[in-house]
Amino acid sequence: MKPFPLILLATLGSVLATAHVYAQDTALVALAELPLWTGPAPGEPEQPAKPQVMDPGKDNIIRAHDVAQPVIAVYAPPAAERTGTAVVICPGGGYSILAMDLEGTEVARWLNGCGVTAVLLTYRVPARAGHPSYQAAVQDVQRALSTVRSHAAQWGITPGRIGALGFSAGGHAVAIAAAGALPRQYAAADAVDQLACRPDFAMLIYPAYMVAKGTMTLNPEVTPAADAPPSFIVYAEDDPLGCENGIAYQLALKNLKIPVELHVYPDGGHGFGLRPSAHPTSTWPARAKEWFQARGLLTPAH
Repeated sequence: MKPFPLILLATLGSVLATAHVYAQDTALVALAELPLWTGPAPGEPEQPAKPQVMDPGKDNIIRAHDVAQPVIAVYAPPAAERTGTAVVICPGGGYSILAMDLEGTEVARWLNGCGVTAVLLTYRVPARAGHPSYQAAVQDVQRALSTVRSHAAQWGITPGRIGALGFSAGGHAVAIAAAGALPRQYAAADAVDQLACRPDFAMLIYPAYMVAKGTMTLNPEVTPAADAPPSFIVYAEDDPLGCENGIAYQLALKNLKIPVELHVYPDGGHGFGLRPSAHPTSTWPARAKEWFQARGLLTPAH
């Protein structure tokens, strides 16, 4: 393994310290916090062009800007409550920023309450110029899934029960990783990359960019292969980005006879996360837990 440059180590220390602040703010305790890559991420310079910024926001949403060195933070339920299931969380933000609490730590807390180990991925944003908007994010999602598999025994995770959950742009990135239309989006670098980089199940919460605008035609990168995993999809009918994004993916999976559950609520808009509201979208976490239970994901493996 190549040693980290001192500058990179210092920056990573800052990033991981920020992840720990999130853990404290949400009463979560990280089982592990680690950089995703053993050096700069694919295509990234040794030293980031801009420092990562965390914006507390005036709308009660913490945003991460200028992420060049992705990290994962692992949050596990108490040992006696662990089911062996794990989920990689991918916040949304239009491939521009990451909504780190609304679609990150708050989700980790909920998953832990279900007995599920949560792996919060801080992936690279904004989109890199000259490349598809999703490329850096998908590279990080794929690497995160392989990394979780490499630590499964250490973190009490059952192989075959490692999924991914994404919101908005994060949902698009998860769908790409799950669909299987695109192979691993970077050259394998080490033993971690010899492990599978697709999720065993996918949870897409108001995913964006799934269809050509104004159509029901899936974009090529999210067109599912015959071995795509089971999926759970949530939308509000009044989502300004269009609930067609989820309906088209659901139909494609249905046509392949892949198990899929779709919930389209009459209102709720976009970006609602898990926060309670007067909208029926607030009930989706309960439906998701039922889906976990129906698939046997909350029954401890022996």
